[in-house]
Formats: sequence, structure tokens, C-alpha cells
Amino acid sequence: MSVWNHLLCRPIMSFVHKKCRNVEVPYLGSQIHRVNVPDDLVKWSREWVEYTPPVYTDQKVHGQAWSDPEINDARFKPAWNSIDGKINRVSYVCQYSFDTKTLCPLNPVGRTGIAGRGLLGRWGPNHAADPIVSRISDDGHLEFVAIQRRDNGEWAIPGGMVDAGEHVSQTLQREFAEEAMHGVVDKESLKELWSNGKELYRGYVDDPRNTDNSWMETVVFNFHDSEGLLKNVALQAGDDAKALRWIQVDSKEPLYASHSHFIDLLKASHST
Repeated sequence: MSVWNHLLCRPIMSFVHKKCRNVEVPYLGSQIHRVNVPDDLVKWSREWVEYTPPVYTDQKVHGQAWSDPEINDARFKPAWNSIDGKINRVSYVCQYSFDTKTLCPLNPVGRTGIAGRGLLGRWGPNHAADPIVSRISDDGHLEFVAIQRRDNGEWAIPGGMVDAGEHVSQTLQREFAEEAMHGVVDKESLKELWSNGKELYRGYVDDPRNTDNSWMETVVFNFHDSEGLLKNVALQAGDDAKALRWIQVDSKEPLYASHSHFIDLLKASHST
């Protein structure tokens, strides 16, 4: 697999993704296993002539309003690395490159062991937003709202995908309402909370859905409830979640994708 264009990436891309290279289990919702990619061959800059990953795009992705056509569809003429109508195809971390044979965008962090889009709708970056709603508990511990995902049972920040044409600030509030308030948008009670958000992260996510050609990126905001606003708001897991609870930042609870890293950023922001 050859690379077209030079990867103009920020220093943050020096890390090696791991959760999207797991060969112990099939790719989510499939029987397809990833090719094992050693740490020293993750980067596209390392030549690997024999690299032939399986190509997989889940059938649930095809024909959806939130997904792209196949890369070889003659009607598909995306504006890569740009705002493409209502779709943001700009990566938060770099100007991504392309495979010279397939013309597919290439994951800026490197090989994942599987090509195609997997469960992701967009070729290239798929943008999400993750609101970390936090508070100090009655016994003095910093804690945050977490939901238990239905697909794998892992605990996670209640975030989700940015809709086409939607501003990230709208996504943050909508996703928290859908995932942690059972769809009830309580704008008035939480107006003060939403007006005092602090950005903690903007970039790549080591997500198990990532492939060589489609990957997750997110913006993480912390909304800290220092006034006890949430005491009068009913928190309830949405349809996509099995359960909801407050988790202490020092609990060492295993979290989904890169969410443990985001909680470390939350801890650091409240320790200064």
C-alpha cells in the first residue's frame, strides 16, 4: 500500500494506537479479524510490501443518510481535507494522505490491520463530541457522569457523532440529553452549566471501530457542576446505554476507547 502526499501531522500523532489493532476478537459486529500489525510497522512511513489487510464495510453503513457512498462511486466527489458542504472532512490533527491505488484516505496514526470503513459512515475523519459532566461529591471526590454501552458493556463518556451541519456545542448538549437524560432536553435548568464549558481535547480517538481508511476524532469539553444544578435534574440512561452512574476519577474503572485519557485530562484540569 503506497502513500500519496506527505503526512503533515502535529506532535500528538507520535503515539501508537492499540485499541484499533486488537486481533484477539473479530471486528465489531463481524467475523473479520484484523491483520496483526507490530508496533514498529504501524506508521505508514515504514515500508511493508506484504501488508494486505481485509477490506470490510458493514452492510448497516450502506445507503444511510449519515454515510458516504463507496469510494469508487462515480457520483462521489468529496472535497478532502475541507469543509464539504455540510460535512466536515478536515482532520483535527493533520492533512491526511491517500492510498495511490484505491484513493482512500489513510488513517493519520497508521495501520490498523483492516481497510474499508467498518462501522463508520465517513471515509476519513468521523467527528464526535464528548461532554464530561463533573462535580465534587459530598465526600469531596471529583466524579463524572458515565454510561454503560450496550454494544460491549464498557463504561464511557456519554458522547456521540456530530450531525452534518451541526455545531459541536449543539452536539455536546444533544448527546448528553440523549445518553444521560433519556432524551429530555432541560435547557433552562442547565443553562449555566452549558455556558461554562472548558475544552480538554480535540483530536484522534483510539477507537475499536477505526480502520485504515476511516477513523474517529472528537472534541472533549468539561462542564463542571459547581453549583449543584444536577441535584434537581433526573439523570437516566438513554436507549443506547444499559446503565448510568457517577464514577470517581480515581476509581481506575476501565473505559471505552480513549476515554481514560480524557479523564486524566479532567483530573489535571481540576488539580491546577
